[in-house]
Amino acid sequence: MDTNMLHRKVETPFNVATEKEKELIGAKMDAKVVQKVKGPSKLEALFNHPLYNLPRPELQENDWLLRVRTNEDERSTGGEEEREESTPSNSEWQSASEEDSYDKANWTSDPETHPHWLRFHLGISRWELYNRKDLNLAKLTHYLATQRILNAVQKAGGTQLKLLMSFPNYGQALLKPMKQSRDAETDFNLFYFSDFERHNAEIAAFHLDRVLGFNRIPPVVGRLINVTTEIREITTDQRLSTTFFTSPVGNVCFYGQCEYYCSTEHPVCGRPHALEASLAAMLPDLSLAPRRSWRSPWRQSYSRTKLAQWQKDSAYCDTVKRTPPYNHGNRLVHLIDMAILDFLMSNMDRHHYETFEKFGNETFLLHLDNGRAFGRHSCDEPSILAPLRQCCRIHRSTFLRLRLLSLPGFRLSDVMRESLAQDPLEGVAPLLSEPHLSALDRRLATVLQVVRACQDHHDDVIHNDMEGYDQQPDYQLN
Repeated sequence: MDTNMLHRKVETPFNVATEKEKELIGAKMDAKVVQKVKGPSKLEALFNHPLYNLPRPELQENDWLLRVRTNEDERSTGGEEEREESTPSNSEWQSASEEDSYDKANWTSDPETHPHWLRFHLGISRWELYNRKDLNLAKLTHYLATQRILNAVQKAGGTQLKLLMSFPNYGQALLKPMKQSRDAETDFNLFYFSDFERHNAEIAAFHLDRVLGFNRIPPVVGRLINVTTEIREITTDQRLSTTFFTSPVGNVCFYGQCEYYCSTEHPVCGRPHALEASLAAMLPDLSLAPRRSWRSPWRQSYSRTKLAQWQKDSAYCDTVKRTPPYNHGNRLVHLIDMAILDFLMSNMDRHHYETFEKFGNETFLLHLDNGRAFGRHSCDEPSILAPLRQCCRIHRSTFLRLRLLSLPGFRLSDVMRESLAQDPLEGVAPLLSEPHLSALDRRLATVLQVVRACQDHHDDVIHNDMEGYDQQPDYQLN
């Protein structure tokens, strides 16, 4: 997309850079990505493995988060008033106007008429945010990386700066800007709750979650943003617009308003206009799909002096097991899945998590807000694995996939390197440095060691979520 056709032209070298970057994005996101990794694709082999293609029970009507209203639904609602408010499946939903540069929307019950963000929303089920085999996934990330930006406003809530970006087809994305270089390690003297959020951490977390077979992080993609034409000149947010300034070396900067690091001492700056950022697909509006926030039983203390209860009580897991919602269903092992993900990417900032209210306790946990991951590669944080160490429970499918990723033919660092090569920003510089990729292998070995230690003392460590699927020899790790 040529931004100069859509906004006031700014005569800087970035205009040329933007066009080159978007050509790169288009080339990378169309059809199959040309792999930078020589030899056979380990990522393709991984996703073709039976452990990543387990049969699933057929989804029932109440297993979908959202659905398109049909004529049959309209007739079954009964009341005249309800019929007037519903939309028949053979009619079109049309936008009321095309003002403010929004596209004209003609949506029917036919999925082909839906924009990619809406297809993503309609594909969310009780068991995962998206189906890895859904062709819409690649189209959605391409859309996030290339769509013209219509508006940019500051997102309320949270402790650090993030923006809500709006697109002409009524889609939105959450933007987190680059605050520090990708190779910068978190200062060892900083507490985890004082750390910067990293745009590349959000991107890498999405890829890692997908490689682990969880599919619980909304799609995230990297994008090169023009701070001037794609934020400053189009924002309708007065609070944001007043924080722009030009640095002494001529870079366009802003800092917004938030709890931490929103000041002239901690600005977000283009070079002079080009800014790296992560863009995450938004989940359905809370009015359509309410979510419940849960305080994690193993949250860090967020104190410089005090320990959390789980750090002082060796029998803490027994207490958790007696406490709803962990006293029945799979909630506890789902939470341990999340702890394993966090340990692999060294994310200590998991104080809460969310679930979709519609599905009650029988559903997955949303792995949201991963900006403080991948801060350090030279050391590991064993406290993140406390749920696994103390409860000694793990999904069989998770355990087998971790073992698979420890084998040379499917090595975690290799498949992550290959997966990240698909992101547009990988053409600028690696999203994760080699030390971070090596740390993934080291931490994976630690997780497997913890599971083995649990098996030495307990008989019920493996929670079998593959019942009926593991009788075939193809599921064995050879």
